[in-house]
Amino acid sequence: MNHKEVPSFFDKNRFFISIATLLGIIIGAGILGIPYVIAKAGYLYGLGIIIILGVAYIYLNLFYGEVVLRTKKPHQLPGYAEKYLGKKGKILASIAMPIAIYGALTAYLIGVGEAAYAIFQWGSPLMYALFFFLVCTVIVSGGIRAMGKAEFFLIPLLILVVIIIGVMSVNRLEYSSLSPWDIRYSFLPYGILIFAYMGFAGIPEAREVLGPEARKMKKVIIISSVIPIILYALFAFVVIGVVGLDNFELLQPNERIATVALSMYSHPFLGILANLLAILAMFTSFLTNATALKEVYHYDYRLPKIPSLFLTLIVPLLITVFGLTTFLTVLGFTGAVSGGLEGILVVLMFWKAQRLGERKPEYALGKKKLLTILFLLMFGLGVLYSLWKLV
Repeated sequence: MNHKEVPSFFDKNRFFISIATLLGIIIGAGILGIPYVIAKAGYLYGLGIIIILGVAYIYLNLFYGEVVLRTKKPHQLPGYAEKYLGKKGKILASIAMPIAIYGALTAYLIGVGEAAYAIFQWGSPLMYALFFFLVCTVIVSGGIRAMGKAEFFLIPLLILVVIIIGVMSVNRLEYSSLSPWDIRYSFLPYGILIFAYMGFAGIPEAREVLGPEARKMKKVIIISSVIPIILYALFAFVVIGVVGLDNFELLQPNERIATVALSMYSHPFLGILANLLAILAMFTSFLTNATALKEVYHYDYRLPKIPSLFLTLIVPLLITVFGLTTFLTVLGFTGAVSGGLEGILVVLMFWKAQRLGERKPEYALGKKKLLTILFLLMFGLGVLYSLWKLV
């Protein structure tokens, strides 16, 4: 006797899980650096940059989504770059994407360790980082479904925590803390915001989650790209209003993380919620980033699954254990340089895929020539300026 197969939780919620999957890779450690750099540059100016770069990433994510939909076989950035831009494109992508993801994974390990230690005040940040690493390893090895189910619940909880922080902070806000534009720090928010909006690795993942519902891809990308804009603007407003630029400046560089600052200058319970926000944000983003890099090694370099998982996780683990870098250094370099290179690649692939694509996509944006040229200039100048500063 044949029984009709009952749709699983995953099958019934593909649309929402795909949104959670993409949000999970966009909203990560970058949010924790936004309030300080916005406070330095001035809130109203910073708000404008949050919106401008956020809108740019709506288009960039849609460009990359169209590339994914025009291609029959699943890849990650290096695979798509090789297909549409040749070997040179793959080489550039093979430099940009792993650096971006390794940098992000390292920042998440360091950040979660610090946030958890701030909550429990026992043990050491490294101890919590290692525990976090083990939990994430188990989930990532479980694959896309395990990851999607986790983020389906974590992302709404993450947004709820931000709302609670905002409500509890209403009486504590000092609007005089929203400093005017300081032209000397106009470029300061750029790298952190690029890092905060980077989410290209999650778009093929979202497509995989959607499965037969690929026609919803455009809607998934737009929703997942708009939510961070709102979230970052509100979070920056609340944290700057509570902490203030003067108090930020009194802290050590590694203490200028938003949740750490809130722990010091707000109600203790608010500090716990803020650090919980940090852990949730970095947890969801660690899962999707690690899964994406694992698939680069598996799909694009044809390595078996276990070596792919090992190569993905061993680098950030060693960097964290041996203390080879700091949280803020990783964010700045990854956002400005790797994020800029990825943005350039996405624009170039978007142009080529419109001519060389293998299938008709579920949506098409047209040429967008002027807009894409502006993006190339923005990212190119950003990369050059950041490298010049580094040198």
